[in-house]
Amino acid sequence: MRKLIYGMNLTLDGYIAAPGDDIGWSGVPSDELFQFWSDQLEATELSLYGRKLWQTMSSYWPTGDQQPNATPAEIEFARRWRDMSKVVFSSTIDKVDFNARLVTGDAVAEITRLKAEDGGPMDIGGATLAGAAMRAGLIDEYVLATAPVLVGGGTPFFTALDSWVNLNLVETRTLPGGVILTRYETRR
Repeated sequence: MRKLIYGMNLTLDGYIAAPGDDIGWSGVPSDELFQFWSDQLEATELSLYGRKLWQTMSSYWPTGDQQPNATPAEIEFARRWRDMSKVVFSSTIDKVDFNARLVTGDAVAEITRLKAEDGGPMDIGGATLAGAAMRAGLIDEYVLATAPVLVGGGTPFFTALDSWVNLNLVETRTLPGGVILTRYETRR
Protein backbone atom coordinates (compact mmCIF):
# COMPACT_ATOMS: atom_id res chain seq x y z
CA MET A 1 0.00 0.00 0.00
CA ARG A 2 1.28 3.43 -0.97
CA LYS A 3 1.64 6.39 1.37
CA LEU A 4 -0.21 9.60 0.40
CA ILE A 5 1.44 12.90 1.40
CA TYR A 6 -0.19 16.35 1.25
CA GLY A 7 2.26 19.21 1.55
CA MET A 8 2.40 22.84 0.47
CA ASN A 9 3.64 26.28 1.45
CA LEU A 10 1.03 28.16 3.47
CA THR A 11 0.51 31.34 5.44
CA LEU A 12 0.46 31.45 9.23
CA ASP A 13 -3.32 31.85 9.05
CA GLY A 14 -3.58 28.65 6.99
CA TYR A 15 -3.99 29.73 3.36
CA ILE A 16 -2.13 28.38 0.32
CA ALA A 17 -3.32 31.35 -1.77
CA ALA A 18 -4.67 34.77 -0.83
CA PRO A 19 -7.91 36.04 -2.39
CA GLY A 20 -7.79 35.94 -6.19
CA ASP A 21 -5.44 32.93 -6.12
CA ASP A 22 -2.59 35.32 -5.24
CA ILE A 23 0.53 33.42 -4.14
CA GLY A 24 2.75 36.51 -4.13
CA TRP A 25 2.97 36.27 -0.33
CA SER A 26 5.28 33.26 -0.71
CA GLY A 27 8.00 35.18 -2.54
CA VAL A 28 11.08 33.24 -3.60
CA PRO A 29 11.69 30.25 -1.32
CA SER A 30 15.00 30.03 0.50
CA ASP A 31 17.53 27.62 -0.96
CA GLU A 32 16.89 25.31 1.99
CA LEU A 33 13.10 25.25 1.48
CA PHE A 34 13.45 24.78 -2.26
CA GLN A 35 15.88 21.89 -1.66
CA PHE A 36 13.44 20.31 0.83
CA TRP A 37 10.64 20.33 -1.78
CA SER A 38 13.04 19.02 -4.45
CA ASP A 39 14.10 16.16 -2.16
CA GLN A 40 10.43 15.41 -1.46
CA LEU A 41 9.82 15.25 -5.20
CA GLU A 42 12.74 12.88 -5.70
CA ALA A 43 11.36 10.55 -3.00
CA THR A 44 7.90 10.56 -4.61
CA GLU A 45 6.88 7.96 -7.17
CA LEU A 46 3.64 9.57 -8.31
CA SER A 47 2.23 13.10 -8.03
CA LEU A 48 -1.50 13.78 -7.99
CA TYR A 49 -2.66 17.23 -9.12
CA GLY A 50 -5.87 19.16 -9.14
CA ARG A 51 -6.47 21.29 -12.22
CA LYS A 52 -5.38 24.67 -10.84
CA LEU A 53 -2.10 23.47 -9.39
CA TRP A 54 -1.46 21.43 -12.55
CA GLN A 55 -1.90 24.52 -14.70
CA THR A 56 0.49 26.48 -12.46
CA MET A 57 3.17 23.77 -12.43
CA SER A 58 2.87 22.80 -16.10
CA SER A 59 3.13 26.43 -17.21
CA TYR A 60 6.67 26.74 -15.81
CA TRP A 61 8.47 23.52 -14.87
CA PRO A 62 8.60 21.77 -18.26
CA THR A 63 11.18 24.36 -19.31
CA GLY A 64 12.26 25.62 -15.90
CA ASP A 65 15.74 24.21 -16.46
CA GLN A 66 16.10 26.26 -19.66
CA GLN A 67 15.42 29.66 -18.07
CA PRO A 68 18.41 32.04 -18.35
CA ASN A 69 18.80 32.51 -14.59
CA ALA A 70 17.93 28.93 -13.54
CA THR A 71 19.93 27.82 -10.52
CA PRO A 72 21.37 24.31 -10.30
CA ALA A 73 18.58 23.46 -7.82
CA GLU A 74 15.90 24.71 -10.24
CA ILE A 75 17.45 22.74 -13.09
CA GLU A 76 17.42 19.58 -10.96
CA PHE A 77 13.81 20.19 -9.83
CA ALA A 78 12.59 20.80 -13.41
CA ARG A 79 14.15 17.56 -14.61
CA ARG A 80 12.72 15.58 -11.70
CA TRP A 81 9.29 17.11 -12.26
CA ARG A 82 9.29 16.38 -15.99
CA ASP A 83 10.45 12.78 -15.54
CA MET A 84 8.09 11.70 -12.78
CA SER A 85 4.69 10.13 -13.32
CA LYS A 86 1.74 12.41 -12.67
CA VAL A 87 -2.04 12.08 -12.53
CA VAL A 88 -4.19 15.16 -13.13
CA PHE A 89 -7.78 15.21 -11.89
CA SER A 90 -10.07 17.55 -13.82
CA SER A 91 -13.43 17.61 -15.53
CA THR A 92 -12.68 20.84 -17.41
CA ILE A 93 -9.49 20.11 -19.35
CA ASP A 94 -9.26 17.46 -22.03
CA LYS A 95 -5.56 16.63 -22.27
CA VAL A 96 -2.36 16.71 -20.27
CA ASP A 97 1.26 16.07 -21.14
CA PHE A 98 4.68 15.94 -19.44
CA ASN A 99 4.41 12.32 -18.31
CA ALA A 100 0.89 12.81 -16.92
CA ARG A 101 -2.44 11.11 -17.43
CA LEU A 102 -5.85 12.70 -17.00
CA VAL A 103 -8.63 11.36 -14.76
CA THR A 104 -12.04 12.93 -15.30
CA GLY A 105 -14.09 10.60 -13.09
CA ASP A 106 -14.38 10.02 -9.34
CA ALA A 107 -11.14 11.32 -7.80
CA VAL A 108 -11.59 9.62 -4.42
CA ALA A 109 -12.19 6.23 -6.06
CA GLU A 110 -9.07 6.61 -8.22
CA ILE A 111 -6.90 7.80 -5.32
CA THR A 112 -8.15 4.86 -3.23
CA ARG A 113 -7.24 2.49 -6.07
CA LEU A 114 -3.77 4.04 -6.47
CA LYS A 115 -3.12 3.86 -2.71
CA ALA A 116 -3.95 0.16 -2.70
CA GLU A 117 -1.25 -0.57 -5.28
CA ASP A 118 2.28 -1.53 -4.39
CA GLY A 119 4.74 1.27 -4.94
CA GLY A 120 6.47 4.29 -3.55
CA PRO A 121 4.93 7.38 -1.96
CA MET A 122 2.44 9.60 -3.74
CA ASP A 123 1.99 13.29 -3.12
CA ILE A 124 -1.18 15.24 -3.66
CA GLY A 125 -1.43 18.93 -4.46
CA GLY A 126 -4.23 21.37 -4.90
CA ALA A 127 -6.66 22.36 -2.17
CA THR A 128 -9.83 20.97 -3.74
CA LEU A 129 -8.33 17.59 -4.64
CA ALA A 130 -6.48 17.27 -1.32
CA GLY A 131 -9.65 18.31 0.52
CA ALA A 132 -11.58 15.44 -1.06
CA ALA A 133 -8.81 12.99 -0.11
CA MET A 134 -8.69 14.47 3.41
CA ARG A 135 -12.46 14.05 3.92
CA ALA A 136 -12.16 10.45 2.69
CA GLY A 137 -9.40 9.71 5.22
CA LEU A 138 -6.78 9.00 2.55
CA ILE A 139 -3.98 11.38 3.64
CA ASP A 140 -1.18 9.63 5.54
CA GLU A 141 1.14 12.60 6.07
CA TYR A 142 0.78 16.39 6.13
CA VAL A 143 3.78 18.62 5.35
CA LEU A 144 3.36 22.32 6.13
CA ALA A 145 5.91 25.00 5.25
CA THR A 146 4.36 27.88 7.19
CA ALA A 147 5.45 31.39 6.23
CA PRO A 148 5.30 34.29 8.70
CA VAL A 149 2.59 36.22 6.87
CA LEU A 150 -1.14 36.71 7.41
CA VAL A 151 -3.36 37.18 4.34
CA GLY A 152 -6.78 37.09 6.00
CA GLY A 153 -8.54 34.84 3.50
CA GLY A 154 -8.24 32.89 0.29
CA THR A 155 -7.76 29.19 -0.37
CA PRO A 156 -7.30 27.25 2.89
CA PHE A 157 -4.78 24.42 3.24
CA PHE A 158 -7.27 22.40 5.31
CA THR A 159 -10.85 21.64 4.36
CA ALA A 160 -13.90 21.32 6.61
CA LEU A 161 -14.01 17.79 8.01
CA ASP A 162 -16.84 15.57 9.24
CA SER A 163 -14.70 14.13 12.04
CA TRP A 164 -11.41 14.72 13.81
CA VAL A 165 -8.12 13.52 12.39
CA ASN A 166 -5.54 12.78 15.06
CA LEU A 167 -1.93 13.34 14.06
CA ASN A 168 1.56 12.55 15.36
CA LEU A 169 4.28 15.20 15.00
CA VAL A 170 7.16 13.72 12.97
CA GLU A 171 9.41 16.73 12.36
CA THR A 172 9.74 20.44 13.09
CA ARG A 173 12.41 22.60 11.52
CA THR A 174 13.02 26.34 11.30
CA LEU A 175 14.13 27.52 7.86
CA PRO A 176 15.48 30.88 6.65
CA GLY A 177 12.98 33.71 6.46
CA GLY A 178 11.09 32.47 9.53
CA VAL A 179 9.45 29.56 7.69
CA ILE A 180 8.52 26.71 10.01
CA LEU A 181 8.46 23.26 8.44
CA THR A 182 6.29 20.69 10.20
CA ARG A 183 5.43 17.13 9.27
CA TYR A 184 2.59 15.13 10.80
CA GLU A 185 1.52 11.52 10.25
CA THR A 186 -2.11 10.50 10.52
CA ARG A 187 -2.65 8.37 13.62
CA ARG A 188 -4.51 5.24 12.51
